[in-house]
Amino acid sequence: MAPLLVDRDGAVVTLTLNRPDALNSLDTALKVALLEALRELRTDPTCRAVVLAGAGRAFCGGQDLREHVASLESGEGQQLDTVREHYNPIALALAGVGKPVVAAVRGMAAGAGASLAFLADLRVGGPRTAFLMAFANVGLAADTGASWTLPRLVGTAKATEMLMLAEPVDAAEAFRLGLLTRLVDDDEKVLPAAQELAARLAAGPTVAYAQIKAELSVAATATLEQSLEREAEAQALCGGTHDHTASTMAFVNKQRPVYEGR
Repeated sequence: MAPLLVDRDGAVVTLTLNRPDALNSLDTALKVALLEALRELRTDPTCRAVVLAGAGRAFCGGQDLREHVASLESGEGQQLDTVREHYNPIALALAGVGKPVVAAVRGMAAGAGASLAFLADLRVGGPRTAFLMAFANVGLAADTGASWTLPRLVGTAKATEMLMLAEPVDAAEAFRLGLLTRLVDDDEKVLPAAQELAARLAAGPTVAYAQIKAELSVAATATLEQSLEREAEAQALCGGTHDHTASTMAFVNKQRPVYEGR
């Protein structure tokens, strides 16, 4: 069974973590497959939006602890080299894919699984969706970008609470906190809703979306002056696109714009 499923529907590519019997926990094979897929999508002009999902009843249970225990017993896992070898590159690839990313968070997202969801631009959940920053429960610190994304989503105080106390956050609270962009009333609707949202984004001005993502990333740590300069650069780039010209003309002519991503 392939650890990662790649499905295409028009310009939307759905990446499904496919280890349902293990709650889609991240073993080496899945981490390698996910990284390769993300790197390929970054340069794939036919892909204009990405959905990240999990097979079965969970989104992702985080690191495969069975594999990790075997590594510890062999004496090879003490330094957690997988963080630099797998998780850091995956986080950078997911954040830098340059296209809108929607996470379909059905069921539990724990540890690195939650971290992956937080790296998406938008997150859709259902009644059984929950986030658990489980790292401290096994004597570990945060990884896969959670120390960067989580404070930006919920603030430093709440991020500290979630990471140190390692208590689950249910769907209603996650939606209130802004961890979920959409909360649907049925878990079976999570993936279709995420794909519908991704399709809407794929039909939009994807060059502008990529620049918005870049602006937000810079602004997270930049001064106002630096952020203004980055905005000027982004607008200069977007202003030269076909999408800007065509959509502006459509607007003044009271027509519906058609975006081509160029």
